[in-house]
Amino acid sequence: MADQLHSQPPSSQYYLLSYPAPHVLLVTINREKQRNALNYQAHWDADAIFRWFDKEPSLRVAIVTGKGSKAFCAGQDLIEQRSRASAAAEGDQEKQRGLSHPSGGFMGLSRRRGKKPVVAAVNGFALGGGFEICLNCDMIVASPTATFGLPEAQVGLYAAAGGLARITRISGLQIASEIAMANRKLTAEEAHRYLLVNKISKTPESVVDEAIELALKISNLSPDSVIVTRHGIREAWENPSVEGATIRTQQEYLEKLVEGENFAIGVNAFAGKKKPEWVPSKL
Repeated sequence: MADQLHSQPPSSQYYLLSYPAPHVLLVTINREKQRNALNYQAHWDADAIFRWFDKEPSLRVAIVTGKGSKAFCAGQDLIEQRSRASAAAEGDQEKQRGLSHPSGGFMGLSRRRGKKPVVAAVNGFALGGGFEICLNCDMIVASPTATFGLPEAQVGLYAAAGGLARITRISGLQIASEIAMANRKLTAEEAHRYLLVNKISKTPESVVDEAIELALKISNLSPDSVIVTRHGIREAWENPSVEGATIRTQQEYLEKLVEGENFAIGVNAFAGKKKPEWVPSKL
């Protein structure tokens, strides 16, 4: 798959990139370089990777996971957080700017709008910013041993990377409040019950493989249709008006979709009872 790329990804010591199936990018958080937490440079590196992913025509869906079975991501590097607090106390604005998140949020994902879908394969602890990554992924496959939580308040912080609003919309006021204000941790089964994950993998070892299976279901569909459908879902997610969200997606994409090559490929394949051979999206 790597030899079919039209462009090369940004390099980073903090992530391992692989291509486990056609049109699928697997981004593995390299714990050997940063333990279980992410430093600020890792956020900017990941943001660049996912921006590249959106533009790379050979890729249709990404998976994000952690290396090993212990942790998906345990949040922000608190040593650097201490440096940021010191910079703020000293009024060192230049240093503070260096200790910030990109517009895509934590790991470039927690506030990412993006164009193409990302699936989280959660293989252990997903805490703080790690949980906030999951809350903004399009789909989540959780290991049976996964644990989710927002423990920021115990170190004097709060979940500032978009997680509070998203968990409230998904699971409701009371569950969100208990997780964020009483430091409740959720098991994989509890997260599934509260609609925070799509499925629990059969075993801890199969979580990435089952995420790849899910990614292949996405990548087998029209890449144009997936982009437009995702846009419509995101518009509904971000905006209160159903009609307003519907109209915005129609205005942005409907004409481009029906005039595109993949629409013709899809309807002709259906009429001819053949499997469609999709081309890279130009949307």
